[in-house]
Amino acid sequence: MADLTSHDDERAAEQARQKGQEEEKARQRELELAKEKAKKEGLDQEKAAEKARLEQDKQKQKEIEKAKEDARKETLEQERARQKAKGGGGGLKIVLGIILLIIIIIAAAFLTLNVTVTNVAPGIAMPFTTNYGVSFPEGQTITIGNTHINVLSNQGLIITDIDGDKQNMVVGETRVIAERRAVITTLGVISLLDTHFQIDLVYKGERDNRAYFDMAVHTSQQVPDFLLRQLLPKEIDATPI
Repeated sequence: MADLTSHDDERAAEQARQKGQEEEKARQRELELAKEKAKKEGLDQEKAAEKARLEQDKQKQKEIEKAKEDARKETLEQERARQKAKGGGGGLKIVLGIILLIIIIIAAAFLTLNVTVTNVAPGIAMPFTTNYGVSFPEGQTITIGNTHINVLSNQGLIITDIDGDKQNMVVGETRVIAERRAVITTLGVISLLDTHFQIDLVYKGERDNRAYFDMAVHTSQQVPDFLLRQLLPKEIDATPI
């Protein structure tokens, strides 16, 4: 009887031991599963963190590239603006330089105007006429081209001395200065005018020691007034009429 009881106890103890082992194994499996789950979750978290970090890095890189591109564009715009301003300033300087050069050339042309008058045989047609009112100071020799003129009043008459040829004139009388040839040059070599001319003087009277005349200048070519005046001295106060 005692042996039977001892055998049952041993079997019960073995069953308890096996059950304990089974429970221990179950706990170990659960522990391993928990560890595996935690490890997996940890890996997932690490992957998520790495992914987030990579996304942040990409975003930062995009921002850096965008900033670089914006800076490059701004630099190019500034350079274009500088080149445009520089080009505009250079163009303005060129225009001003050309204008200044033109002014210098014009001034030099006027300063170097030269009139050469020579005697010629009459006969050239002179269809162009320019009229002036002039006055000669009495007793003073005035030169028109290569002609020397001196006038002097005498008892209601005016004595005109043209190249030594004296003639008394009354109001309304005309005296002709014979045909001449005038060549006007500038800058020493440039010919501006080559024309034949003749002058008619109509006596208008004397006042304040000056003898007044209507002067008609006949030319073989149309002559601008500013060139024609190169023949006329300031002393006679020529005024177009």
